[in-house]
Amino acid sequence: MRKKIVAGNWKMNYDLAETEMFLVELKKQVFPENVTIMIAPAFTNLNHCFKSLREHPVELVAQNMHQSEDGAFTGEISAKMLKSVGTKYVILGHSERRAFFAEDNAILAEKVNSAIENELTVLFCVGEELKDRKDGNYFEVIKEQLEEGIFHVSETAWERIIIAYEPVWAIGTGETATPQQAQEMHEFIRKTIAENYSKTIAESVSILYGGSVKPDNAAEIFGQKDVDGGLIGGASLNVESFMKIVNAFED
Repeated sequence: MRKKIVAGNWKMNYDLAETEMFLVELKKQVFPENVTIMIAPAFTNLNHCFKSLREHPVELVAQNMHQSEDGAFTGEISAKMLKSVGTKYVILGHSERRAFFAEDNAILAEKVNSAIENELTVLFCVGEELKDRKDGNYFEVIKEQLEEGIFHVSETAWERIIIAYEPVWAIGTGETATPQQAQEMHEFIRKTIAENYSKTIAESVSILYGGSVKPDNAAEIFGQKDVDGGLIGGASLNVESFMKIVNAFED
Protein backbone atom coordinates (compact mmCIF):
# COMPACT_ATOMS: atom_id res chain seq x y z
CA MET A 1 0.00 0.00 0.00
CA ARG A 2 1.26 3.47 -0.90
CA LYS A 3 2.18 5.83 1.91
CA LYS A 4 -0.20 8.66 2.75
CA ILE A 5 1.94 11.76 3.16
CA VAL A 6 1.39 15.36 4.21
CA ALA A 7 4.50 17.53 3.91
CA GLY A 8 4.62 21.17 4.99
CA ASN A 9 6.92 23.34 2.87
CA TRP A 10 7.63 26.42 4.97
CA LYS A 11 9.59 28.18 2.22
CA MET A 12 11.43 31.30 3.52
CA ASN A 13 9.40 31.66 6.70
CA TYR A 14 10.04 31.37 10.44
CA ASP A 15 13.22 32.22 12.26
CA LEU A 16 14.47 30.07 15.14
CA ALA A 17 12.13 31.54 17.78
CA GLU A 18 9.10 31.23 15.49
CA THR A 19 10.09 27.69 14.58
CA GLU A 20 10.30 26.73 18.25
CA MET A 21 6.83 28.19 18.89
CA PHE A 22 5.46 26.03 16.07
CA LEU A 23 7.21 22.92 17.39
CA VAL A 24 5.85 23.42 20.90
CA GLU A 25 2.31 23.35 19.53
CA LEU A 26 3.01 20.56 17.05
CA LYS A 27 4.31 18.22 19.75
CA LYS A 28 1.01 18.54 21.63
CA GLN A 29 -0.89 16.99 18.73
CA VAL A 30 -2.13 13.43 18.32
CA PHE A 31 -0.57 12.06 15.15
CA PRO A 32 -2.50 9.55 13.01
CA GLU A 33 -0.65 6.27 12.54
CA ASN A 34 -1.57 5.93 8.86
CA VAL A 35 -0.11 9.25 7.68
CA THR A 36 3.56 10.19 7.30
CA ILE A 37 3.96 13.79 8.46
CA MET A 38 6.83 15.95 7.21
CA ILE A 39 7.93 19.54 7.65
CA ALA A 40 10.47 21.48 5.58
CA PRO A 41 11.84 24.39 7.64
CA ALA A 42 14.66 26.71 6.63
CA PHE A 43 18.18 25.24 6.42
CA THR A 44 19.15 27.20 9.55
CA ASN A 45 16.54 25.38 11.65
CA LEU A 46 16.84 21.81 10.38
CA ASN A 47 19.10 20.55 13.14
CA HIS A 48 17.07 22.30 15.84
CA CYS A 49 13.93 20.61 14.50
CA PHE A 50 15.70 17.26 14.36
CA LYS A 51 16.67 17.47 18.02
CA SER A 52 13.27 18.79 19.10
CA LEU A 53 11.27 16.16 17.21
CA ARG A 54 13.48 13.18 17.96
CA GLU A 55 10.74 11.46 19.97
CA HIS A 56 7.91 12.39 17.60
CA PRO A 57 6.78 10.83 14.30
CA VAL A 58 7.58 13.84 12.14
CA GLU A 59 10.08 13.61 9.28
CA LEU A 60 12.41 16.46 8.29
CA VAL A 61 12.67 17.68 4.71
CA ALA A 62 15.18 20.10 3.19
CA GLN A 63 13.79 22.61 0.70
CA ASN A 64 16.67 22.25 -1.76
CA MET A 65 20.30 21.13 -2.12
CA HIS A 66 23.26 21.51 -4.46
CA GLN A 67 24.22 18.72 -6.81
CA SER A 68 27.91 18.69 -5.84
CA GLU A 69 29.40 16.87 -2.87
CA ASP A 70 31.55 19.86 -1.89
CA GLY A 71 33.53 22.69 -3.43
CA ALA A 72 33.60 26.42 -4.10
CA PHE A 73 29.84 27.01 -4.15
CA THR A 74 29.30 29.86 -1.72
CA GLY A 75 25.97 29.70 0.05
CA GLU A 76 25.08 26.18 -1.10
CA ILE A 77 24.26 23.02 0.88
CA SER A 78 25.17 19.45 -0.10
CA ALA A 79 23.30 16.20 0.44
CA LYS A 80 26.00 15.07 2.86
CA MET A 81 25.49 18.21 4.95
CA LEU A 82 21.74 17.63 5.06
CA LYS A 83 22.21 14.07 6.29
CA SER A 84 24.61 15.26 8.98
CA VAL A 85 21.91 17.40 10.61
CA GLY A 86 19.26 14.67 10.65
CA THR A 87 17.48 15.22 7.33
CA LYS A 88 16.23 12.23 5.31
CA TYR A 89 14.23 13.99 2.58
CA VAL A 90 14.76 16.81 0.11
CA ILE A 91 12.43 18.77 -2.19
CA LEU A 92 13.78 19.10 -5.73
CA GLY A 93 12.28 20.83 -8.74
CA HIS A 94 9.86 23.13 -6.95
CA SER A 95 8.44 25.65 -9.40
CA GLU A 96 9.95 28.54 -7.44
CA ARG A 97 13.41 27.02 -7.84
CA ARG A 98 12.76 26.48 -11.54
CA ALA A 99 11.42 30.01 -12.08
CA PHE A 100 13.53 32.19 -9.77
CA PHE A 101 16.82 30.27 -9.73
CA ALA A 102 16.91 28.91 -13.30
CA GLU A 103 16.97 25.26 -12.28
CA ASP A 104 16.27 23.29 -15.45
CA ASN A 105 15.66 19.58 -15.92
CA ALA A 106 19.37 18.86 -16.52
CA ILE A 107 20.41 20.47 -13.23
CA LEU A 108 17.59 18.68 -11.42
CA ALA A 109 18.71 15.34 -12.83
CA GLU A 110 22.14 15.93 -11.30
CA LYS A 111 20.56 16.88 -7.97
CA VAL A 112 18.43 13.73 -8.03
CA ASN A 113 21.56 11.64 -8.59
CA SER A 114 23.37 13.23 -5.65
CA ALA A 115 20.38 12.83 -3.35
CA ILE A 116 19.91 9.15 -4.21
CA GLU A 117 23.63 8.42 -3.89
CA ASN A 118 23.52 9.95 -0.40
CA GLU A 119 20.40 7.94 0.57
CA LEU A 120 18.06 10.90 0.73
CA THR A 121 14.46 10.46 -0.40
CA VAL A 122 13.48 12.95 -3.11
CA LEU A 123 10.20 14.83 -3.29
CA PHE A 124 10.37 15.62 -7.00
CA CYS A 125 8.06 18.43 -8.09
CA VAL A 126 6.45 18.78 -11.49
CA GLY A 127 3.86 21.25 -12.69
CA GLU A 128 2.65 23.34 -15.59
CA GLU A 129 2.26 27.10 -16.01
CA LEU A 130 -1.15 28.69 -16.58
CA LYS A 131 -0.31 29.16 -20.28
CA ASP A 132 0.36 25.43 -20.63
CA ARG A 133 -2.97 24.66 -19.01
CA LYS A 134 -4.83 27.06 -21.28
CA ASP A 135 -3.01 25.82 -24.39
CA GLY A 136 -3.90 22.24 -23.54
CA ASN A 137 -0.32 20.90 -23.60
CA TYR A 138 0.02 20.33 -19.88
CA PHE A 139 0.46 16.57 -20.22
CA GLU A 140 3.44 17.11 -22.53
CA VAL A 141 5.03 19.55 -20.06
CA ILE A 142 4.74 17.12 -17.16
CA LYS A 143 6.00 14.21 -19.25
CA GLU A 144 9.08 16.19 -20.26
CA GLN A 145 9.84 17.18 -16.67
CA LEU A 146 9.63 13.55 -15.62
CA GLU A 147 11.61 12.15 -18.53
CA GLU A 148 14.43 14.68 -18.32
CA GLY A 149 14.55 15.14 -14.57
CA ILE A 150 14.05 11.74 -12.99
CA PHE A 151 13.41 8.91 -15.45
CA HIS A 152 17.14 8.22 -15.75
CA VAL A 153 17.30 6.61 -12.29
CA SER A 154 17.33 2.86 -11.72
CA GLU A 155 14.26 0.86 -10.75
CA THR A 156 15.61 0.35 -7.23
CA ALA A 157 16.02 4.13 -6.80
CA TRP A 158 12.23 4.54 -6.91
CA GLU A 159 12.15 3.37 -3.32
CA ARG A 160 13.53 6.85 -2.56
CA ILE A 161 11.28 8.92 -4.80
CA ILE A 162 8.01 10.73 -4.12
CA ILE A 163 6.36 12.79 -6.86
CA ALA A 164 4.61 16.07 -6.10
CA TYR A 165 2.33 17.53 -8.75
CA GLU A 166 1.98 21.27 -8.27
CA PRO A 167 0.21 23.22 -11.00
CA VAL A 168 2.14 26.49 -10.98
CA TRP A 169 -1.04 28.49 -11.50
CA ALA A 170 -2.37 27.19 -8.18
CA ILE A 171 0.65 27.80 -5.93
CA GLY A 172 0.06 30.64 -3.49
CA THR A 173 -2.68 32.08 -5.68
CA GLY A 174 -5.73 30.81 -3.85
CA GLU A 175 -6.62 28.91 -7.02
CA THR A 176 -6.80 25.15 -6.72
CA ALA A 177 -7.08 22.45 -9.34
CA THR A 178 -10.42 20.72 -9.02
CA PRO A 179 -10.26 17.26 -7.46
CA GLN A 180 -11.01 15.91 -10.93
CA GLN A 181 -8.12 17.87 -12.48
CA ALA A 182 -5.78 16.65 -9.75
CA GLN A 183 -6.87 13.04 -10.25
CA GLU A 184 -6.50 13.32 -14.03
CA MET A 185 -2.89 14.47 -13.75
CA HIS A 186 -1.97 12.05 -10.97
CA GLU A 187 -3.37 9.20 -13.03
CA PHE A 188 -1.35 10.41 -16.03
CA ILE A 189 1.85 10.58 -13.96
CA ARG A 190 1.31 7.07 -12.63
CA LYS A 191 0.61 5.77 -16.14
CA THR A 192 3.76 7.47 -17.46
CA ILE A 193 5.87 5.89 -14.71
CA ALA A 194 4.40 2.49 -15.56
CA GLU A 195 5.23 2.94 -19.25
CA ASN A 196 8.84 3.84 -18.46
CA TYR A 197 9.41 1.39 -15.62
CA SER A 198 6.68 -1.01 -14.51
CA LYS A 199 3.14 -1.06 -13.17
CA THR A 200 4.49 -2.37 -9.86
CA ILE A 201 6.72 0.67 -9.41
CA ALA A 202 4.00 3.04 -10.55
CA GLU A 203 1.52 1.63 -8.06
CA SER A 204 4.02 1.87 -5.20
CA VAL A 205 5.03 5.53 -5.68
CA SER A 206 3.27 8.15 -3.58
CA ILE A 207 2.12 11.12 -5.68
CA LEU A 208 1.25 14.26 -3.73
CA TYR A 209 -0.80 17.26 -4.79
CA GLY A 210 0.34 20.78 -4.01
CA GLY A 211 -1.33 24.06 -4.81
CA SER A 212 -3.43 26.02 -2.29
CA VAL A 213 -4.49 22.95 -0.30
CA LYS A 214 -6.48 24.04 2.76
CA PRO A 215 -8.46 22.33 5.52
CA ASP A 216 -11.71 22.90 3.66
CA ASN A 217 -10.63 21.26 0.39
CA ALA A 218 -8.08 18.67 1.52
CA ALA A 219 -10.53 15.80 2.12
CA GLU A 220 -12.02 15.97 -1.38
CA ILE A 221 -8.59 16.19 -3.02
CA PHE A 222 -7.10 13.39 -0.89
CA GLY A 223 -10.15 11.25 -1.65
CA GLN A 224 -9.13 10.87 -5.29
CA LYS A 225 -7.83 7.43 -6.29
CA ASP A 226 -4.32 8.48 -7.31
CA VAL A 227 -3.76 11.33 -4.84
CA ASP A 228 -1.69 10.12 -1.89
CA GLY A 229 -1.43 13.33 0.08
CA GLY A 230 -0.19 16.87 -0.23
CA LEU A 231 2.81 19.16 -0.33
CA ILE A 232 1.39 22.08 1.63
CA GLY A 233 2.60 25.68 1.52
CA GLY A 234 0.93 28.50 3.44
CA ALA A 235 -1.52 26.29 5.35
CA SER A 236 1.41 24.39 6.89
CA LEU A 237 2.58 27.47 8.79
CA ASN A 238 -0.24 27.15 11.31
CA VAL A 239 -0.37 24.01 13.44
CA GLU A 240 -4.16 23.92 13.62
CA SER A 241 -4.70 24.18 9.86
CA PHE A 242 -1.80 21.82 9.14
CA MET A 243 -3.19 19.13 11.42
CA LYS A 244 -6.68 19.49 9.91
CA ILE A 245 -5.09 18.68 6.56
CA VAL A 246 -3.14 15.79 8.06
CA ASN A 247 -6.39 14.37 9.40
CA ALA A 248 -8.32 14.91 6.16
CA PHE A 249 -7.78 11.37 4.86
CA GLU A 250 -10.73 9.01 4.94
CA ASP A 251 -10.32 5.96 7.16
